[in-house]
Amino acid sequence: MSNTSIQQIEDVVIKFAGDSGDGMQLTGSQFSNNTALIGNDLSTFPDFPAEIRAPQGTLPGVSGFQLHFSSNRIFTPGDACDVLVAMNAAALKANLKGLKKGGIIIANTDGFDGKNLRLANYPEGINPLEDGSLVDYQLHTMDVTKMTREALKDINMGMKEKDRAKNMFVLGFLYWLYNRNMESTENFLRDKFGKKPEILDSNLKVLHAGYNFGDTVEASFSTRFHVEKARMEPGTYRSITGNTALAYGLIAASQKANLPIFLGTYPITPASDILHELSRYKNFGIRTFQAEDEIAGITSAIGASYGGHMGITTTSGPGMALKSEAMGLAVMLEIPLMIIDIQRGGPSTGLPTKTEQSDLLQAYYGRNGECPMPVISASTPSDCFDAVYEAFRISVRHMTPVIFLSDGYIANGSEPWRFPQSADLTPIEVKFKQGLAEGEEQFLPYHRDENLVRPWAVPGTPGLEHRIGGLEKQNITGNVSYDPENHQLMVKIRQEKVDRIADHIPPQKIEVGPEKGKVLVLGWGSTYGAIKSAVLDLLAEGHAVSHAHIRHLRPFPKNLGDILHSFDKVLIPEINNGQLIKIIRDQFLIDAEGYHKIMGVPITRGELVIKIKEMLG
Repeated sequence: MSNTSIQQIEDVVIKFAGDSGDGMQLTGSQFSNNTALIGNDLSTFPDFPAEIRAPQGTLPGVSGFQLHFSSNRIFTPGDACDVLVAMNAAALKANLKGLKKGGIIIANTDGFDGKNLRLANYPEGINPLEDGSLVDYQLHTMDVTKMTREALKDINMGMKEKDRAKNMFVLGFLYWLYNRNMESTENFLRDKFGKKPEILDSNLKVLHAGYNFGDTVEASFSTRFHVEKARMEPGTYRSITGNTALAYGLIAASQKANLPIFLGTYPITPASDILHELSRYKNFGIRTFQAEDEIAGITSAIGASYGGHMGITTTSGPGMALKSEAMGLAVMLEIPLMIIDIQRGGPSTGLPTKTEQSDLLQAYYGRNGECPMPVISASTPSDCFDAVYEAFRISVRHMTPVIFLSDGYIANGSEPWRFPQSADLTPIEVKFKQGLAEGEEQFLPYHRDENLVRPWAVPGTPGLEHRIGGLEKQNITGNVSYDPENHQLMVKIRQEKVDRIADHIPPQKIEVGPEKGKVLVLGWGSTYGAIKSAVLDLLAEGHAVSHAHIRHLRPFPKNLGDILHSFDKVLIPEINNGQLIKIIRDQFLIDAEGYHKIMGVPITRGELVIKIKEMLG
């Protein structure tokens, strides 16, 4: 029986790091699910290598998973780590700068042999576990590989197969260190490997061996830790990633609108999980089509929308570039369509697994001609549900393609999500034209209502025969027209139609802080957590700082200009080289200041606190 004491703490950030074959993503996600089940607030940041399988033991092959959990409300995965689990030398080298001074290092000594040290580019003869360079940290070493093999010595498996279970040893030890029950992971393993008893038995044995190891190292770990439940709004919660929440939002919108979904798409990082998730729900009338390329993906979705379904296509920046001509066709046709862009570092192939708010200007202007579309963005993983539901509503209500922006940080990160009630979701009304109205002699496909919305006529409806296509349309009749005055009129109408959507979206609100003050920090997308955390810290110090976060990026809420002019200074942090700031300066003539970070990782709370204090003087 262990003699260690249990220390109550409020807040912990753990970084799991190892080779991309070490199972760090699974370890992190299992610890996250366990954390959610006990009622902590949490935020995660998986950090994948770009290569499918980088050379083992090298810096480019390091895979990481950062988890922040707390008994208080939190909004980011944390600026710096309290605990770093390093499965090899490369993992330590790549992540040590992100560990707090005095933080805990749990190092797998087998990953620090001569070969691994060379692969991580340590000088000959230098081992950071032995040279005193880690004196500022609490270093705890264990030979995870050796102890995993020892736990499985009676199981008839190859050494390579046994070594695959070593992530379970680390997970078991951390469950011991944070005073956890392992039942959630035991159930996960039984579900995953129930039909493979040898693999199930090996993983369970190693998981328990890791937990029991904690009792044998009391001299090394005199303290275990416990984080109380977070004080959160009552309800049923689950841990959810952005891409999963997005898929659920689409399903919910489809059900509320009684409008079947067709997803025409092509796999691309980091959007592919949406295809995987939606393909599991055929029982909700969802059809998924993995096309041969990006263009076929979107054009099949356009065909589905023309036929009376909600056409959806998912992609990332490079794929949206390929879809641009077809997006223009959808604007010309004026039919519902959703283009879901999970942004990543660019240009070109860029940084496939690293996050960046790279495509706002592409969403605004990246098509030939005058081609306006509404643009909606999500702010957090759980917000993807509500934001994509809103994008669906706008697309159907206003007969327009809509671009929905998320990014890799949101898509792969997770947080607790409170299940909504179906009755609380905004109704989505779909109006198909059923036939010619009384006194209507022929169908006019571009005859518009007071919001400049044309009717949705499903092909085959008697009396509604019509032709549409990519050539310019004559106003009202929809006939092909090359008339210069008509072209100018149609360009203006298409723009005005998008602008009028502002009459049907909520006003912009201040997230935290006063309605007027010295500095407004204006954000969009995945900067939400860092901005909110920084502003809350500064408000607690008595500074006149506020935070506003934009979901509706085109058109903007009608009161946004009034809010911007209510502050002496405006700061716009972005994970790009300055995109929203260009649009804000253009539309509101505000001399906003930017804070730009383009490193493939999120902006941190600490960075923004320093920047805002500079502006406060």
